[in-house]
Amino acid sequence: MPSSVVQLFFLQLILGPTLVMDTKLQNVIQNFRTLHIDYPKVNYPKGFHGYCNGFMAYVRGRMQDWYCPKIHYVIHTPWEVILKFCKYSESFCENYNEYCTLTQETFPLTVCTLDPKQPPTSCHYSSTLTNQRLYLLCSQKSDAEPMGIIGVY
Repeated sequence: MPSSVVQLFFLQLILGPTLVMDTKLQNVIQNFRTLHIDYPKVNYPKGFHGYCNGFMAYVRGRMQDWYCPKIHYVIHTPWEVILKFCKYSESFCENYNEYCTLTQETFPLTVCTLDPKQPPTSCHYSSTLTNQRLYLLCSQKSDAEPMGIIGVY
């Protein structure tokens, strides 16, 4: 019996940090998917005063933060399509300390930009619908998943 306890303790010491890292990474990937993929595109009621005001209310609620992000990208393409771009990445983005890639295709994208002239207690956004290539952060070099958008091209 004591040998089983020692083995279990040893496995917790060795595998514990790995399991925590995997859980954190999976949370980052899930947050990316939830906060940046909107397919099919949701139509918000008129009371939201536009797509970005509705979507950013959702984003801020999910993040449980009242901070108003200055810019936010929303991709209107299925997750499976975006997923394939991080399957293998030769590029390492030192500024982010992660692997990254530039998509070869353009995607329908809404850019939500915080309006500059507004009271500090409100978050009003303007919407720009465009087709752009994406700079994506990937979870690792190969067999990875997207976990962030660095920018558009």
